[in-house]
Amino acid sequence: MQDKYISISQLTRYIKFKFDNDEHLAHVFLRGEISNFKAHTRGHYYFTLKDETSRINAVMFASNVVKMNFRPADGMKVLVTGRISVYEATGGYQIYVEDMVEDGVGNLYVQFEELKKKLQQEGLFDPEHKKKIPKIPKTVGIITAPTGAAIRDILSTIKRRWPITKTILFPSLVQGASAAPEIIKQIEKAQEYDIDVLIVGRGGGSIEDMWCFNDEQVARAIYACKIPVISAVGHEIDFTISDFVADLRAPTPTGAAEMAVPNINDFYQYFKQIELRLEQAIMTMMATKKDQLETLKKSYILTNPIAMYQVKEQRFDALFEKIHLLMNSIIVNERNNCQNLKQKLENSIQKVLENEQNRYLHALNKLEILNPLLTIKRGYSITRSNGHVITSIHQVKKQENMEIEVMDGVICAKVEEVKS
Repeated sequence: MQDKYISISQLTRYIKFKFDNDEHLAHVFLRGEISNFKAHTRGHYYFTLKDETSRINAVMFASNVVKMNFRPADGMKVLVTGRISVYEATGGYQIYVEDMVEDGVGNLYVQFEELKKKLQQEGLFDPEHKKKIPKIPKTVGIITAPTGAAIRDILSTIKRRWPITKTILFPSLVQGASAAPEIIKQIEKAQEYDIDVLIVGRGGGSIEDMWCFNDEQVARAIYACKIPVISAVGHEIDFTISDFVADLRAPTPTGAAEMAVPNINDFYQYFKQIELRLEQAIMTMMATKKDQLETLKKSYILTNPIAMYQVKEQRFDALFEKIHLLMNSIIVNERNNCQNLKQKLENSIQKVLENEQNRYLHALNKLEILNPLLTIKRGYSITRSNGHVITSIHQVKKQENMEIEVMDGVICAKVEEVKS
C-alpha cells in the first residue's frame, strides 16, 4: 500500500528533470526589474526579477558576471537571457542568468533610488511630518495639466462625491524639461489662497513622462508646502518621489479626488453601517468565543487530564534522576577531597615528627658532648666538698672531707695537706 508514496526529494528531482528537459525553458528571454540584489563574496549575483504581478528568483554565476559592463542595483530594469530550472534544496524554480543588459531606463531607476535614499535620510518621508487631510474640505486646489483625462476625472469625481466643494485649478506642464519649475511655481502660488487640500499629479505614462515628479526641487516644494498635499501620479503601480514626500499618496488622479472629499452617500448610510458593523462584530465575537469554547472542550488536556500528570511525573523522574546523579558525583568528589586532605595531613604530621626527631637527636648530641660523665670515662674525676665542685685549692681546708667521683663510684677522702 505504501509503495505509491514517494519522498519529497524524489518529487523535486522529477520536477527538475521536467524543467531541464523542456526545450522552451532551456533558453528564455525575460524583461523585469531587479529587487533584493545581493553580490556574493565569491562573485555570484543573487536577485529577484519582478514585474507588476509576478516575480522569479535569479542567480548569475561569477563566470557570467565577469562579462558584464555595469553593476546591477535594486529597481534597475534589465533584459536577461538564461535557462529555467529547479533548485532542489528549496524546491523553487529560478532562472540561471547567462547574460544581462540594461533595459533603456535603468539609469533613471538608479537616479530614483539615489534621490529616494538621500531624502529619506534627511527625514522628508518621516510619518511625523505628514499633515492630516481634512475630512470635509471647503476648497480643493489642483495642480495638473488644464486638459486631459486627469483633470476631468478629478473634477467629475469631486462633483459626484461632494458637490458643495469649491475647486481651484493651477494649470501646469506635467511633462518635459520645463514641467518641474512650473509645478514648483504653482505650489507656491496655491499657498496664497485659502485652500484646505492640494492635489498634485497627472495621468499615466512612461517613466520619462512622469520624471518631473522625481525632481528633487519639486519634492522639497511639496514637503515645504503649508497645505496638505495629495500626490496623484500615474497608475497604481507607478511610484514617484512626490508620492513619498507628500502627505498622502493616491494610486490615481481619480483616487486622489476620492481621498480629498467625502462621499455624500456615506453620510446617508453612516448610522446604518454602524448598526450593521456593531451587529456583525457582536455575532463574530460570539462565534469566535463559541469556537474557542468548543476547542477547549475538545482539547487533549481536558479530555485526558491524567496526561498532564503523566508528563509532570515523567519530568519529575528525569529531574530526580539528574539530582541523584549529581549528588553521587558531589559525594564522590568530596570523598576524594577528604582522602586527599587526610593524606596531606598525615604527610604534614610525619614531616613535623621527623623535624622534631631530628631536633631531639641534635640536642641529645649536644648534651652528650657536654656530659661530664664522658670526661670521667677518659680518666678524669669530679671532686666535691659540701656539695660544691672543687676547682681550686683555695676552696678546701685541711682535715676537710671530700667526695671524689670517678667512673665507677665515689671515693671519700680527707684533706691531709694543701700545697700550692
